[in-house]
Amino acid sequence: DLFATPTIVLFEQGREVSRYTGYSDQASFWKWLGFQLLSPAQQKIAFEQGTERAFTGSHLDEHRPGTFVDPITGAPLFRSDTKFESGTGWPSFFNPVSGAINLHEDRMLGMTRVEVRSASSGIHLGHVFDDGPAPTHKRYCINGNVLRFVPDAEK
Repeated sequence: DLFATPTIVLFEQGREVSRYTGYSDQASFWKWLGFQLLSPAQQKIAFEQGTERAFTGSHLDEHRPGTFVDPITGAPLFRSDTKFESGTGWPSFFNPVSGAINLHEDRMLGMTRVEVRSASSGIHLGHVFDDGPAPTHKRYCINGNVLRFVPDAEK
């Protein structure tokens, strides 16, 4: 039997800078790739459940038609027509793309909240609250620095 072990090698200016070998599990792969693609500030949010300071993240003032995607996998997370101004200092949405997110109970900081993670990469995106507008009455409060925006014109 022939057996192959996949290996991904990243090069920068002709030098190997990182290598990933095998099929350990998807979460390990996305985390490895995230550490190659994301800045240290993005990594803190994505992998350590960090939070950017209010009014400092990207995409707060993004109003063009398009899709907010996972910065690692490129999977669609939120459409721009579900974004609304919450006044909280973070991009807020009332509805995710179907199947795009997973919800988890978060008991950090001495309170119970509902954490929002990307279904494709598993990264931490933010939290969801029950104080949003109709029709869902949900407010997905998302760290803008772990979103990538793709304008409709680029599709």
